[in-house]
Amino acid sequence: MSKVLIIDDAAFIRVSLKTMLEKNNFEVVGEAENGEIGVMKYKQLKPDIVTMDVTMPGMDGIEALKAIKAYDPNAKIVMVTAMGQEAMVKKAVIGGAKSFIVKPFNEKKLVETLNKVL
Repeated sequence: MSKVLIIDDAAFIRVSLKTMLEKNNFEVVGEAENGEIGVMKYKQLKPDIVTMDVTMPGMDGIEALKAIKAYDPNAKIVMVTAMGQEAMVKKAVIGGAKSFIVKPFNEKKLVETLNKVL
């Protein structure tokens, strides 16, 4: 069972992701509401894969992505983005994100994307 860390400032997105992932045999080992906490939890929990929101208060997803990749170059991070954030997605992919999911996402696409990255 793959271990997932969910990093998103919106509680309802974290709950949605967790519900969908657990239904599909992923183990959600942690959640974080911003990039700073996300980086800390990544180091602590050592998940197999991370879902990361791009836009968050404080340390955003791009900064957190870079911090995690600096700590673990092999980290598997999938960015979660709203429509119209193509420039941020490009930055994320250049920064080392393995893939991205656009909100609103559906369960099938979420699971396919994570399995492909793993």
